[in-house]
Amino acid sequence: MDIGVRPGITFVDLGCSDGFFALPAARLVGKEGRVLGLDADPEAIRRLRQRALKENLINLKVETGMAEERVLCDSCADLVFLGIVLHDFKDPRRVLSNAKMMLKPTGRLVDLDWKKEPMQLGPPLKIRFDENEASELIKSAGFEIGEIKKQGAYQYLILATPKP
Repeated sequence: MDIGVRPGITFVDLGCSDGFFALPAARLVGKEGRVLGLDADPEAIRRLRQRALKENLINLKVETGMAEERVLCDSCADLVFLGIVLHDFKDPRRVLSNAKMMLKPTGRLVDLDWKKEPMQLGPPLKIRFDENEASELIKSAGFEIGEIKKQGAYQYLILATPKP
């Protein structure tokens, strides 16, 4: 599914870890775009910086910190991405509120997460959000849900825009 990662955009990856999504995004947005990443794990950020340096991805800027406490920019992001992490945050609503502050008025929030179904992969079932729980949480942070789609056998994708 095309989530809108294009050359020249600003892509924010909250909970970026060691770059599973941030690195491909940096390649896609190109030299005219930028990727901002944030993760609480300093070792993951160190690995991501090393990998970006090897590929000369100078458009990728990452920081160590808690997404509940940090706003990486004010109204700069075309896309804020949560890649299978919303269930991991201590205060997901606060993370979503911070994400809204980072988005341009025309920006998009993308939440990719595990289905709340028994399976061998992913986090424990008890900490997962199903599509309805995640949607309600996103709406409570000031977003309008655009669409919800199944994403393969194990995940779902929620696309949302900030309410004015």
